[in-house]
Amino acid sequence: QKSIEARVIAVNDGDTVTLVMNNREYRTRLIGLDAPEMGQEPWGEKAREHLRKLLKENHWRVSVETDIEEYDKYNRLRVCLRTNDNTLINERMLLDGFAVLFTIQPNSKYVDRFVKAQRFARQKKIGIWGPDGLKERPVDYKKKHPRE
Repeated sequence: QKSIEARVIAVNDGDTVTLVMNNREYRTRLIGLDAPEMGQEPWGEKAREHLRKLLKENHWRVSVETDIEEYDKYNRLRVCLRTNDNTLINERMLLDGFAVLFTIQPNSKYVDRFVKAQRFARQKKIGIWGPDGLKERPVDYKKKHPRE
């Protein structure tokens, strides 16, 4: 898969960003992770802020890589985002304890790296894995609070 340069124009939450590439706007979903929902305070907001910080440090420029299945059921483009120093943002969100591992087949290209990143954050009790961490997985929270 080739990567395409893009500019992030909005960070919707900890795993969804809006970006512009090839002069088109895309709503995208980060592959391999599930960040806390905005209702899961304070973690929803913290995850969004962390993602915003990572992107801002890179002047909102990323290279975008897709995997086998390009769109999710909400018609968002599924993406891996890299910074100019080759940091995989998806992995960093897991490593820094702001998301949980969430693999949807067949998009599992970096799953081994993502598993290691989450294991590291859990062992070090970073972020959502800390003593005041996330009480409920985002997927369980979403079941109780479905989208309208």
